[in-house]
Amino acid sequence: MDSKELASRIKTLAKAITTEPPSTVVTMLEALKKDAAPTEEQLRSTKAGVTVGKLRSHANKDIARVAGEIVSKWRKNVDAAKEKKKKELSGSTGSPAASSPAPPPSSYTKPYEGDMEKRHFKTDKVDTSRTGSKTRDNSIGLLYNGLAYRANESIEEVTQRAVEVEHAAFKAFKGETQEYRSKLRSLFTSLKRKDNRMLGRRVLSGEITADQFVRMSDQDLASDEQRAKDRELEKENMKKAQVPVPEKSISTQLKCGRCGQKKVSYSQAQTRSADEPMTTFCECTVCGNRWKFS
Repeated sequence: MDSKELASRIKTLAKAITTEPPSTVVTMLEALKKDAAPTEEQLRSTKAGVTVGKLRSHANKDIARVAGEIVSKWRKNVDAAKEKKKKELSGSTGSPAASSPAPPPSSYTKPYEGDMEKRHFKTDKVDTSRTGSKTRDNSIGLLYNGLAYRANESIEEVTQRAVEVEHAAFKAFKGETQEYRSKLRSLFTSLKRKDNRMLGRRVLSGEITADQFVRMSDQDLASDEQRAKDRELEKENMKKAQVPVPEKSISTQLKCGRCGQKKVSYSQAQTRSADEPMTTFCECTVCGNRWKFS
């Protein structure tokens, strides 16, 4: 399957997601899974990985399952191609062939099957010792916990993305600064929000790159639902701010019972029935004492 054909099929798939029944989408995904896996270059040029990756969090379980299997297959193919190229380059330089490292356990590369709400880098047996710095390695673990929350991506996929995000933050904030620590805690908190599940999915799929993720503001990190609530709250506050405040007058006849000064501001309002006298609200401009009388 060449790039042109892959791009055409991905375009058709993207349209089918909104116009066709789930069974049709599953059939199209199954066909993609059976075909030969595309190269890394094809995935980049057609953005097939991004389109299919988004479907791993689809509401339909069959669509989400097949999409996850496809992404896993494609990633393995890309990794295998990189390893092959590495060996070829190593052989061409005439250097002694190093013994190949043992492949990771299958549980590391296949979609996660445990309790996705309790995923943790320690229980998933992830080695976060990647940088030589305890702070940075702990940050990788923190990001893994956030990205893995309610995600079915493999341990390997989540670990790789956590490493990329930590590196991007370290670079963006120029080392292990206070800003670097605060930002990573903020990212973790946003990833763990139950009403913001799509954030982690978008980061894992590559729709949001690591560099973009570490520079997102709190508003950018919020879910669509939270942003809608914030907009409503802002409108409500603006309406309250526009409510006219009763104008207060200054009297030299009223005397403050606390400090004895005759610099009192007051306003009047009808708080009882119409045939009752108005209530006068007073405030001393000197000491701030407040009282009212009818």
